[in-house]
Amino acid sequence: MPSSEDNPPASMEHVSAEGERASAVPEANDGVSLEEPPSSESMPLRQVLEALLFASDVPLSAAKIAQTLGLDSARTIKAAVEELNELYNQREAAFRIEERAGGYQILTLPQYAQYIQRLMRKRDEGRLTPAALETLAIIAYKQPILRVDVEAIRGVACGEVIRTLMEYNLVKIVGRAEDVGRPMLYGTSKHFLEVFGLASLKDLPKSDQLKEPA
Repeated sequence: MPSSEDNPPASMEHVSAEGERASAVPEANDGVSLEEPPSSESMPLRQVLEALLFASDVPLSAAKIAQTLGLDSARTIKAAVEELNELYNQREAAFRIEERAGGYQILTLPQYAQYIQRLMRKRDEGRLTPAALETLAIIAYKQPILRVDVEAIRGVACGEVIRTLMEYNLVKIVGRAEDVGRPMLYGTSKHFLEVFGLASLKDLPKSDQLKEPA
């Protein structure tokens, strides 16, 4: 009796041919190849965006994210941010994606601040003195500004305080004036926006919204 090895049935040949075609063109599996690690092109944009924001300790601009992912437009990123925030809202998550310092960053909601403060000690160097806060406010609202102009407003020397603010990366040199000696002009840094939760300097409170401390 002849064996199947000597005379394979036609159906076996058909299966073999189909199998070769199947191996040459892998079936779709949610856009992720089983042969290679998933890439940003084969994974949902929302998950990739979430991973980038979660891994970054500084705000990422839509343009930067689009460049990283090889996208032509940043509008897709903005739409994905809105979709993620809607999902977070539906899940009652403790965080959202917020716009800070010209970029996006994952931040916890304000109502959880007291619990986070219990976990993390406040850094002593992060506490500004009243003099430093006053100087920082003048620079924020009057920038670009010369040191002599800051001192004229405060009525005291401010060189040491400005140096301290620069060490904290809240103030930086933004240029030089055209006056004699080309004195330095000071302004706030991007880190200033991050610390005070501002998307841009336009979000600074208006003068008529400020109140005298109790």
